[in-house]
Amino acid sequence: MPASTKIERVETILWERWLLIRIHCEDGTVGIGEGGVHGWQRPTKTMVDTMSDYLVGKDPSFIEHHYQWLYRSSHFMGSVVQGALSAIDIALWDIKGKRLDVPIYDLMGGKTRDKLRCYMHVGGVTTDDLVASAVAAAKQGYTAVRFTPYGSDYYLHKSYTAWADEAVERVGAVKDAVGGDMDLCVELHRQMSPAESISLGRRLEQFNPFFYEDPMLPDSPARMADVAEQCNIPIATGERFTTIFEYQQLLEARATSYVRPDLCLCGGRSGCKKVAAMAEAHHVKVIPHNPLSPISTAACVQLDACIPNFALQEYTGESEPPKSELLMEPLELIDGYLTVPEDPGLGVELNEEA
Repeated sequence: MPASTKIERVETILWERWLLIRIHCEDGTVGIGEGGVHGWQRPTKTMVDTMSDYLVGKDPSFIEHHYQWLYRSSHFMGSVVQGALSAIDIALWDIKGKRLDVPIYDLMGGKTRDKLRCYMHVGGVTTDDLVASAVAAAKQGYTAVRFTPYGSDYYLHKSYTAWADEAVERVGAVKDAVGGDMDLCVELHRQMSPAESISLGRRLEQFNPFFYEDPMLPDSPARMADVAEQCNIPIATGERFTTIFEYQQLLEARATSYVRPDLCLCGGRSGCKKVAAMAEAHHVKVIPHNPLSPISTAACVQLDACIPNFALQEYTGESEPPKSELLMEPLELIDGYLTVPEDPGLGVELNEEA
């Protein structure tokens, strides 16, 4: 194993709508990370900058120790603190993998698979637009698509009945267009009350969705359990959770079939590996939420590759600018599956010109 080296500086980069960080070590090793959620990049950057005073001069290999020290030393909790800690954690694992010349997944149990099934986001203003988008994804080789089952203006002028009718019509149209070979992932974005989501869920059961995502606000595992019990569609939730303790409550309530940890929000690789282990003990599978930059995708891949209860990976494509410009070499996607890379650390490098 290489001799220990110290952290020299922490660099934060606001790029497009993402917060990236680079942790530079004295021996020249540079770790890449990403943290935060859409709309909160600037305060998360400030938090990383604040935490940098502690990190400079420390051994980067003590990943769990640094997380615990920074987490326990803060008077605050939540998205901004955890977004910063997630970025740091991902970058420290990248450093460790590069210094040992192995992928991160090799340091966390090794591979359980060589490729990762992805679902593609599809959508459109009209039902015809949505159907065309889903058919296009099928032609590209994807076997799962995720979409919102109602139009973006549902809350302006429609009654619940009209809203729900539209959702049923759109899901049915997609099912008819793509057939049984495509799994449908229905996303409600926390916009319904428990009673509304139960009612709609019962109507959508006929289409056999793969999952029913965020059918209500994620603030009550007990009420989410009511939704799970009263409609026969697997629930997926958790993208807004920031700690393992929230997942503990969710799993104990039997409120979900799929957990959706965000590696840029819930403690990075370390935190989300713990979530996956907790879920495994409850016979629950993992569908990581992805802030959808190529760095967060790479971090998700490292988790997906080494856990036994992986189900699907969120993905929106990275072949168009600005995402196509960020990496020196993109991750390989073949027929809707991401190939698990063999390169050290995260397996990707930033394009300095971008």
